[in-house]
Amino acid sequence: MIPWLPPEPLFPPVETALREPNGPNGLLAAGGDLSPQRLVAAYRNGIFPWFSDDEPILWWSPDPRMVLVPDEIKIGRALAKVLRNKAYTVRLDTAFAAVASACATAPRDGQAGTWITAEMQEAYRRLHELGIAHSVETWIDGRLAGGLYGVAIGRAFYGESMFARSTDASKIALAHLCVHLRRRGFGIIDCQMETAHLASLGARPIPRRDFTARLAALTADGDAPGRWPADAVEDAYRSQDSLAAGPPQGEATRSRSEQSVPVDAMVAPSQPSAASKQSPPPRGRGPGGGGQ
Repeated sequence: MIPWLPPEPLFPPVETALREPNGPNGLLAAGGDLSPQRLVAAYRNGIFPWFSDDEPILWWSPDPRMVLVPDEIKIGRALAKVLRNKAYTVRLDTAFAAVASACATAPRDGQAGTWITAEMQEAYRRLHELGIAHSVETWIDGRLAGGLYGVAIGRAFYGESMFARSTDASKIALAHLCVHLRRRGFGIIDCQMETAHLASLGARPIPRRDFTARLAALTADGDAPGRWPADAVEDAYRSQDSLAAGPPQGEATRSRSEQSVPVDAMVAPSQPSAASKQSPPPRGRGPGGGGQ
């Protein structure tokens, strides 16, 4: 049995999440709402929502946890050539709703529907308006060809989903995200679920206890919430700052107006919505699906 959440944005300890064979790996709780306040509390504690339209809101914290350190992204020879020579532009935070919608409709192996429901898209749009959720977009010939979106709290980035309409478009977005995060001193990208696609790019599973310990340190400080500059990584892989990951350059590349303030200060409480039932977990979760 899993607990139902109270009206307050509180969660049970992640150590109480179900484990196979006793239940789906990482299922922690049900109910609550998708208010910014609750979502921020969830991510700070290594928890994320994952459910389908016909299910209550389900909250997860799997063990182990798939992560990518921005310095450790693997840029193979073929991708390096694409990054240097392909005609593309990468923009940040200029088409968040379009990226989330494209991720929701991207075909995924073994998945008929989507967990990125209309309710989920609206919740993350609210986080984007607060400067907490962000998109990385690959544009080719003036068309949105691929991208990803996720949540930034302190110096941790939580990847939600990615998509590609053109070959390598999502990889281009991820490579540029790593440049941006490295410059700003981020220490980790949460990839949530293990996939071969993410592993090929340098992501690896770590024990949940190590993941939550890292989060405690990384979310304690960092950039103030706000829109990322649209052209922050433009031509990053066609310049000196590119294929070999360097040391973090966080403070040197932040604007003077940015200050380290708690994300909680940007989030106003909202009323919870009720959930009604528990059911088996949906499939296809994770930022590694939806194309190359």
